[in-house]
Amino acid sequence: MRVPGLMRFVVGLACAVAAAQATSADLLSIYRDARDADAVYASARAAYAAGQEKLPQGLAGLLPNVSASANTQYNNRDLEFRPPVAPGFQSGTSRYNSNGYAVTATQPLFNLQSWLTYQQAANQVSQAEATFRQAEQDLVLRVAQAYFDVLVADNNVTLAAAQKTAIAEQLAQAKRNFEVGTATITDANDAQARFDLSVSQEIAAQNDYEVKRQALAQIVGKPPATLLPVRADVPLVPPSPNGMEQWVEQAMNSSLQVKAAQANLEFADKDVARNRSGHLPSLNAVAAYNESAQGAGVQIGPGFDSATKYVGLQLAVPIYQGGLVNSQVRQAMANLDKARQDLENTKRTVAFNTRQAFLGVTSGIAQVQALKAALVSTQSSLDSTKLGKDVGVRTQVDVLNATQQLISAKRDFAQAVYGYTLSALKLKSAAGTLGEEDLAYVNQWLAK
Repeated sequence: MRVPGLMRFVVGLACAVAAAQATSADLLSIYRDARDADAVYASARAAYAAGQEKLPQGLAGLLPNVSASANTQYNNRDLEFRPPVAPGFQSGTSRYNSNGYAVTATQPLFNLQSWLTYQQAANQVSQAEATFRQAEQDLVLRVAQAYFDVLVADNNVTLAAAQKTAIAEQLAQAKRNFEVGTATITDANDAQARFDLSVSQEIAAQNDYEVKRQALAQIVGKPPATLLPVRADVPLVPPSPNGMEQWVEQAMNSSLQVKAAQANLEFADKDVARNRSGHLPSLNAVAAYNESAQGAGVQIGPGFDSATKYVGLQLAVPIYQGGLVNSQVRQAMANLDKARQDLENTKRTVAFNTRQAFLGVTSGIAQVQALKAALVSTQSSLDSTKLGKDVGVRTQVDVLNATQQLISAKRDFAQAVYGYTLSALKLKSAAGTLGEEDLAYVNQWLAK
């Protein structure tokens, strides 16, 4: 009769596990949700689309410009001649219509400013593309950071609850020992103080967990499902190549931040030449067709239709513009110097971030290995302390201290694993090579 009940329990447990797996989310699925919903990334995508329009706008200054115009008007003219009036001239009122239209085509033949503007547009498109690609990498990092922050916070909640449970057990035992006279009131008070502190820590951990979940929800646009944690046996792979300066050199050649700053410098350099060309003449080819018609009236003679066609060249020579061009040149030169310094600062920042990420990976490996050994030693220390207390060579306080050391070791180990994983992604980002495939690789480290 017990077997059916046991079977129902097993089936129910299996269904619960399957339901939990069905509602769990991994790093890659969270990233894909964020790619569709994140407002920061959507803004960067729109800015990139806007930046691409700079090129056709710059090209428009080199292509023909065709315009058409038309007019029509009703005229009411009162004409009165002053004496003496010559024969044949007659005062009176004329009412007539006049209308016309014109089509004009202008083709720039020589306009250095327009040519340099077109070249600047190409630099702006390159900068917009590099900025957008950087936004893509930033999205990967932001998702990974928010994902791991939730896992760390969730782990802290679990450890805080475990710590409270352990201290509660020690508190109950301390009170019993005090009641029977085998422990002092000091042991009971110390256990009570630690228990009260553990309650506060658990509340803080739960609050931090909710904050981290909301931060992730802000990126993905909805409350996230249960997140799959990182396995404890994450493969600790050193950077390849395993040389810091090699990564820095790669970052100088591939970093999207450096490419954006370089494009901005090239734009500023052309801007100096473009403003200097404000002193130069421009030459355009012009073709036009004008047609007009006018009604008859007193003193204006009979009505007429007129058609005019012409083709010619127009030369414009700037002579004096109140010092505007010289001021614009000085401004452009100052902006060029700023762009040069911005590029240098970007290179230094990228080099620093690359070295920091490289050290984060290499030191993260050593830290994870050391903390894995610490887990074993702190667990052994707790077991030995409990045994020592049973035989009277250790106190209740010693047991509580050993328990907290184990909890701290577990917390530090989990944070070290997540920190190593995130540093591996940051290193690829610093080198300008981070992509979804790297996130998919890290996704294999999750405990599915």
